[in-house]
Amino acid sequence: MVNAFDKLSLDHEVIHSELFYPLTKEEMAEVSHAFSARNKKRVLVSHENSSIDIRGEVLQCLKPDKWLNDEVINLYLELLKERENREPKKFLKCHFFNTFFYKKLVNPESGYNYKAVKRCTSQRKLGYCLFDCDKIFVPIHKDVHWCLAVINKKYQKFQYLDSLRGRDAEVLNALANYFVEEVRDKSGVDIDVSSWEQEYVEDLPTQKNGFDCGMFMLKYIDFYSRGLSLCFDQKHMPDFRLRTAKEILSLKAD
Repeated sequence: MVNAFDKLSLDHEVIHSELFYPLTKEEMAEVSHAFSARNKKRVLVSHENSSIDIRGEVLQCLKPDKWLNDEVINLYLELLKERENREPKKFLKCHFFNTFFYKKLVNPESGYNYKAVKRCTSQRKLGYCLFDCDKIFVPIHKDVHWCLAVINKKYQKFQYLDSLRGRDAEVLNALANYFVEEVRDKSGVDIDVSSWEQEYVEDLPTQKNGFDCGMFMLKYIDFYSRGLSLCFDQKHMPDFRLRTAKEILSLKAD
């Protein structure tokens, strides 16, 4: 019989075996080849469902000291959804909005506009109801900085995660309004989210440089979609960059 302490130890070992093991020599060679200058203009992978092509010069944002771009982030989020579909019992039921969603929902000039995004989440298009998800992830781009917002239905929270510990009430208020309108539009039900917590997550790993914000955001999503605490820090970022490149090249998130 496994007691609670042993189970915790086993879970800890599983987390480390799956999330922190280094790439093999073969995988490293594949990533290095993809990063090479001669592959700059070459399409390395094409993701059919999202129509995202990754050229060598696009993938190079995963090299050290680089800022992550929309194509790499959006493809990785597609791969996380496909991972969940492959092993639904292993991961939370999630939705991963792409990097353009929030820009459409809240336009810098015209402000909040639900109508701009209402058509992208029909059950026919998604294959599931958005409001049946445990967590809905929303990438937020602030000029030169990536943050994350989460509609956490599982615990009735609107969460904001920033690797530089920033806060933005506008984002959480916009997502609260969005979720109410989305549920009403798709189901005809009026829900009350006034009791939901608006949380600025404090217990989270933070960046120690000016370029890893996108990688932190992706790993916040990765770990949260597994139902795990954020048990990583700055020192893991170089390996996470390589692993993400490997996963994109194989079109399969681990």
